[in-house]
Amino acid sequence: MQNISFKNIIWKEGNFYIAQCLNVDVNSFGDTRDEALKNLQEAVALYLEDADDKNINEVEQPEIVSTYFGHA
Repeated sequence: MQNISFKNIIWKEGNFYIAQCLNVDVNSFGDTRDEALKNLQEAVALYLEDADDKNINEVEQPEIVSTYFGHA
């Protein structure tokens, strides 16, 4: 497996922090930011045990972009 810099995002949703790895389709959560990131790291490690390199995306320069939708 090649060395990849994994990019993650984290946000607060209600009482929990949600963490998402952008390189693979893996998410986790926790009561604190640190707990969410620790849980994500464990979840990604488990995912990688069976993952094929082609399932890992190399993410460069992620950007958060807001879009707005109107509704009636």
